[in-house]
Amino acid sequence: MRTHFCGLVDDALIGQIVTLCGWADVARNMGQIVFIDLRDHEGIVQVVAEPADIDGNADMLAAAAAVGYEDCLRITGTVRRRQSVNDRIKTGQVEVVATRIELLNKAEPLPFHHHENPGEDIRLKYRYLDLRSPEMQRKMRTRTKLVSALRHYLDARGFQDIETPILTKATPEGARDFLVPARMHPGEFYALPQSPQLFKQILMMAGFDRYYQIARCFRDEALRADRQLEFTQLDMEFAWVAERDVQDLTEDMVRHVFREVVGVELAAQFPRMTWAEAMRRYGSDKPDLRIALELVDVAELVKDCEFAVFTGAANDPNGRVAALRIPGGAALSRKQIDEYAAHAAKYGAKGLAYAKIDEAGAVNSPVAKFFAEGAFETVLRHVGAGNGDLVFFGAGGYNKVSDFMGAVRLKAGKDFNLVAEGWAPLWVTDFPMFEWDEEEQRYVALHHPFTAPAVDSIDDLRANARTAVSRGYDMVLNGNEIGGGSIRIHRPQMQAAVFDLLGIGADEQRAKFGFLLDALKYGAPPHGGIAFGIDRIAALMAGTESIRDVIAFPKTTGAQCLMTDAPSPIADAQLAEVHVQVRPQA
Repeated sequence: MRTHFCGLVDDALIGQIVTLCGWADVARNMGQIVFIDLRDHEGIVQVVAEPADIDGNADMLAAAAAVGYEDCLRITGTVRRRQSVNDRIKTGQVEVVATRIELLNKAEPLPFHHHENPGEDIRLKYRYLDLRSPEMQRKMRTRTKLVSALRHYLDARGFQDIETPILTKATPEGARDFLVPARMHPGEFYALPQSPQLFKQILMMAGFDRYYQIARCFRDEALRADRQLEFTQLDMEFAWVAERDVQDLTEDMVRHVFREVVGVELAAQFPRMTWAEAMRRYGSDKPDLRIALELVDVAELVKDCEFAVFTGAANDPNGRVAALRIPGGAALSRKQIDEYAAHAAKYGAKGLAYAKIDEAGAVNSPVAKFFAEGAFETVLRHVGAGNGDLVFFGAGGYNKVSDFMGAVRLKAGKDFNLVAEGWAPLWVTDFPMFEWDEEEQRYVALHHPFTAPAVDSIDDLRANARTAVSRGYDMVLNGNEIGGGSIRIHRPQMQAAVFDLLGIGADEQRAKFGFLLDALKYGAPPHGGIAFGIDRIAALMAGTESIRDVIAFPKTTGAQCLMTDAPSPIADAQLAEVHVQVRPQA
């Protein structure tokens, strides 16, 4: 139907006849001349319908005058150089003088215009219209280029692309599974995979050595801007490796794809930071290093003051009192300071103490009165605070303080324009092996139950479970975890011991993971891997904060597809076929 794409018409085609297909992005009727911006997935070109001494020209002009927004058109014409160049589009040097305009499909009045700024709900309801916009076409093409660059890199290095099952066994040990009733096995269910974790480990035991997959994964969990119920990851696994083997290759891969897709040169060597250091300095296990602000521990300086919130945390072995200096922050009003306290409360803070130092050096703080003369000034000097600065203080349990003070740090960095330009990648390593769940009174795995501990001795692991370090690692970029992985457990005795520490007894181990424990018995090699979030990386490359902008048909934060109205009720007859009955909500 066409000879060329709209966005690829250039001065090399001047004087040639072309046939183009696309949508009317803009139509401007000037009376005796009509301008149409014709758009396809490659871009926009200006079409001109003007008087000429040719047969049928009046009909062509009438057709041009009747063109409306998003009408579907086929246009034939001659390429010529534009008198007024448009540098905003890549075809801005030329235009097409129409000789024939065909209306292929008339568009009814649209619910929104691409040149407006419609709300996300209406964009998702009419996603097919939203995806037509040049900006969404650009973002989706960035994603396509990313996946292509990853495949080319890995194919050239001996990795095998192997598909793993979508219908698998439910092994709930983390997020909730999506369950699928098995019609041929009444009362039994498959689960959609949260990741291909166990299958890719078994592939290493099967001798495939280097595996990858662009894998669809499913987690029934709350949504936010960087999370979806279904998502895509680059899944990788290596046999006969230690941590640096995995990290060095994947670091080079990430440098390669950023260079190929968006023309960005990342650091020649990514810095490394332990989990403990990241939490201490930045209050986050995915710190944004573009923000220079750091947390400062002040427990030793406040443990003898008369402010019970500080002294309680400072004298608790599991407590923390941390301070954050914000240069120029003294300009904040009390209302703005209260907004920071409300922000911290979202992350578990019960309060946020502060101190202002005005331009003359006078200190204004509700907690200064609880300190001996000169003691509070000593704290401020330790933090590095000077005239015009603001200092926030957080006190409580170590992890909770780290979380909410880390959130305050990010907010301050954005509010005060302290986020540097560019890209700041790093590796975060040496994660804790376990977290203690107070509610369930048991350990839970920080990464997953198949991550190897840093110690080889089962006795050592049992004796020091609360402080045990894993062989896990995450790749972080500009405050986003873009990849996470670990060296895996490859000995059945260690795997059984880790299950036991997680409160998974012998019978439950056999029921849920018997196939893995069996496979580990038959010469399983040391192995490890990593998974990268395709959606998150594509969003970073495309310059958008929401992964929904790089997913063709995403769900809302309410876990719905507004376009198809999913999820939706199922008829009783269909439920009966899969032996399922819906219980009414209490």
